[in-house]
Amino acid sequence: MSRWCVVAGAVGLAIVALAAIGGAVALRGGISARAEPSSLEVRLARTLRGWAIPSDASQATNPIPASPRVLAAGRAHFADHCASCHANDGSGQTPIGRGLYPRAPDMRRPATQELTDGELFYIIENGVRLTGMPAWSGEGSAEGSWHLVHFIRHLRDLTPEDKAEMEALNPKSPDEWRTLQDEDAFLRGADPAPRRPEHGSHTH
Repeated sequence: MSRWCVVAGAVGLAIVALAAIGGAVALRGGISARAEPSSLEVRLARTLRGWAIPSDASQATNPIPASPRVLAAGRAHFADHCASCHANDGSGQTPIGRGLYPRAPDMRRPATQELTDGELFYIIENGVRLTGMPAWSGEGSAEGSWHLVHFIRHLRDLTPEDKAEMEALNPKSPDEWRTLQDEDAFLRGADPAPRRPEHGSHTH
């Protein structure tokens, strides 16, 4: 038996063993996502993620040079697509981010910042199985994903002005949109938009 086969077999057995341990730990508390992931699960998930990203992808470099325009594009993209889970500042402190299992990470910390540009790009484009991270790849998505890589590197340097701009770009609920429309009408001296009756209510 060749040395390569021995090494491949050992790696395969290690993956199976780690998966079994991780599965046992994860199922110990049932299927609830309320429990905090254990440190073993966190380490296991990060290890498996690192193994699963192809080496050519992890070694890829960002083909788009950083610039104020690129950072602004990444900031707007993040505010509109990512902040619902990750928060505008990348902390993960949102109702959705805190309810995921595993939790949305604090992207300002070394566990994210020490990933290569290629690893960040791969995760954005392909998502991560068994987490809340979806795949965002699609026709023409690569440029926007590389913009996001630059913005993620910039998270620790966000200014109050950056955050205020992002808040204006965050997706709005219907109630929030109505509030904004009423505020705009007030500033213009116009009457607020009429409210639609609530479901199940009766008008006379």
